[in-house]
Amino acid sequence: MPRFAANLSLMYTEVPFLERFAAAAADGFDAVEYLFPYEFDADEIARRLRDHRLTQALFNLPPGNQAIGERGMACLPGREAEFAANLETALRYAEATVCQRLHAMAGVVPEGADRARLHATYVANLRQAAARVAPLGITLLIEPLNGRDAPGYFLTTQQQAHDVVAEVGAPNLRVQMDFYHCQISEGDLTRRLERHLPGVGHIQIAGVPDRHEPDDGEINHPHLFRRLDELGYTGFVGCEYRPRAGTSAGLGWLRRWREQQASKASA
Repeated sequence: MPRFAANLSLMYTEVPFLERFAAAAADGFDAVEYLFPYEFDADEIARRLRDHRLTQALFNLPPGNQAIGERGMACLPGREAEFAANLETALRYAEATVCQRLHAMAGVVPEGADRARLHATYVANLRQAAARVAPLGITLLIEPLNGRDAPGYFLTTQQQAHDVVAEVGAPNLRVQMDFYHCQISEGDLTRRLERHLPGVGHIQIAGVPDRHEPDDGEINHPHLFRRLDELGYTGFVGCEYRPRAGTSAGLGWLRRWREQQASKASA
């Protein structure tokens, strides 16, 4: 059965961030992820994880200036030193929280930019970052984002991401496959999952089109969960969605899935 991680940036927003760890544990999650932890003390986050016996599944490197729409800088020429410094910041949090997966956001393409130069910068930065984190047992992740939610983002498709991974050539660089983004950008989720799973290091889910619970919208998530099991996926599935109402009240999809799997196991 997939190992689900609650995304504390989008879920449990009914309570302050540091209280969301307890809320997720109370609902039966044994792992969490979030976008950015940097407003909070790393040791305090680590204490919450220990107190509630939670695994830190994933978080992102610092994104740059979000106020002007930045989404990372890994592909941006001239910002290599900033990218390297942000990686060091993330590693301090990863060490404190014993997190083994970090997502390096590519960045938004500047108007009129030379995409070949962006690509070369991206590959070089990822190669150096992957080498930096490898001795620490950390997997570096890259994630394609859909153009509706992230206009101009450099990395948009699964194939593009896996081609970058192949070019970088680092065994600890993998792709973060978010079914939500993939459905909007490309569709054909089952075949894309089957084709690319060997290079996938993390899965995320949300209903399409409105990014609510995965029992809402056009994706058949139970089918994909079964396929993940059949394909032998053992990583985390991050629940990166915005609850329609209360987070706990909206977890009927997860309770039903767990009950179905428990019933199968006891049959």
